[in-house]
Amino acid sequence: MEAKLLRQQVMNDSRRALVLDAARSVFERLGIEGASIREIAKQAGYTPGAIYSYFENKEAIYGALLAESLERLNAAVDAAVHAAGAAGLSPDELLEATARAWFGFYAANPRDLDLGFYLVQGMRPRGLTTELNFQLNDRLHDALRPCEEALQAMGLSPDDALRENTALFAHGVGLLLLQHTGRIRMFGQDATALFKNYVDALLWRLRPAQH
Repeated sequence: MEAKLLRQQVMNDSRRALVLDAARSVFERLGIEGASIREIAKQAGYTPGAIYSYFENKEAIYGALLAESLERLNAAVDAAVHAAGAAGLSPDELLEATARAWFGFYAANPRDLDLGFYLVQGMRPRGLTTELNFQLNDRLHDALRPCEEALQAMGLSPDDALRENTALFAHGVGLLLLQHTGRIRMFGQDATALFKNYVDALLWRLRPAQH
């Protein structure tokens, strides 16, 4: 009986993953406003009724895709934190490593950037429940929290660390959007290099706070 239940769970997980893959493709092509359960079902090779057995609506599918994306983001940042701990990095080195981790994740995965900031054609945050929206925001903040903790370890107050971390995130996202849209080419610049320059300048400015 347990083996049968396990096989059923594996099958359900596989079908759910297929639905999410299909939805990702449809959202990229049509946006959330233009997408429909019927179109997602067609892409997945299922009936609309089969989709509803996993998700109540297309917004729930979007929420699942974003949640999955944020888990992968957190895994990338966690790996950087663990590596930094193993190497005995200083707080400023930890800040640099963890900032590079989340920036690098979105630089390498522009579709995740789209999902995270509702940039897919016509996509808006409406349709998500308040509870789900809070949960997703919390997971994003989890990925940014190691930078904030590193800033506090460098001597900043919680309020100042939050302020600097917000500015760091905003700057990075702006560069990512320029890179993602190709607009950065008009300046002849590289987003990764500019982000490193920002982090270096931030560390130089904040180092007196450590003394």
